[in-house]
This record gives sequence, C-alpha cells and structure tokens, in this order.
Amino acid sequence: MKRYAIAFVAILLTVLACGTAAAQEQKIGYIDTGKIFAEFKETVEAEEVYAKEVADWKQKAEAMEAELAQMRESLQSQSLMLSEEKLAEKKLELDQKFKEYQQYMQDVFGDNGEAARRNRELTQPIVEKINGVIATIAKEQGYTIILDAAQGNIVYAIKEIDLTEAVLLRLQEQMESIQ
Repeated sequence: MKRYAIAFVAILLTVLACGTAAAQEQKIGYIDTGKIFAEFKETVEAEEVYAKEVADWKQKAEAMEAELAQMRESLQSQSLMLSEEKLAEKKLELDQKFKEYQQYMQDVFGDNGEAARRNRELTQPIVEKINGVIATIAKEQGYTIILDAAQGNIVYAIKEIDLTEAVLLRLQEQMESIQ
C-alpha cells in the first residue's frame, strides 16, 4: 500500500511539474468586445442603420394597431344599429386585420423575422473583421489564448495584457487604408 502511495505522489508531482511548465509557456491576453463594439465606427454606423429600420417597422406596427383600435371602436358603437349579417361581416374584417397584424409582427419581430435577419446581416461582417484582427494580433504577438472580458469570465487581470485598444487601433487603421 505504501508503494502505491509513493508511486501516486511521484506521478502527481510529475504531472504538476509538466502542467506548470506548460502553463508558463502560455501567453494570455484579453479584450473587451463591449468596448470594441461601442467604439468601432463601423459598428456605430451599423447600429444607426438598424435602429432606423426598426423604428420604421415599429411605426408600421403602431399604424396597424391604431387601425385595429378604430375598427373595434367602430364595431362597438355601431353594433346595435347593424344587422346580424353586417355585424358578422365587420367582425370578420376585424379578425382578418388582427391576423394580418399578428403575421406582420411574427414576420418582422419573430425569432427568425426580418429584424433578426437584418441584425445578423449588419453585424456578421463586423464580427468577422474583429475576429480577424484579434487572430492577427494573437499570432503576431504570440498569444495562446485571448479571453473576452465582456463575457464576465475574467475576475482579475493586469492592464498590460488588455488588447482592446490594440484591436481598436488595428481596426481603425484598416478602415483608413480602405478609404
């Protein structure tokens, strides 16, 4: 039993020594994608475009809601004066308008609606560009791992390994070279 304990301790020390040596060779950095998105000009421009399109979709939804409210109010105020046939016809029109409204809301604001699709169209090229810059910096400077502080997984890190400003500077340089 004593032999096994000694062998186990020897193996454990070997593993720890190898792990410590390997960990010392790792170069770790971090970025703050929240700050990069907030300060990168292309992201700001894309957000402005998206916000305008969402405002237009919401304006159309509000117009449809107002029309529905007017139809309901008209139906209630005229219900005693209308024949059964005419009342049924008006209720059918109201139901159809409500279904159109629901379909519009689903088509635009649903999980795979126009708003989500447009958001992906606008942000995906930017995310790819940012990831490309991060990968380039990592390779150039020998980083093994780059973490994202915006994800909340970093409790403490020294400022010297923060690559956020380097990424922003590189993105700005790329934009200037294109223009």
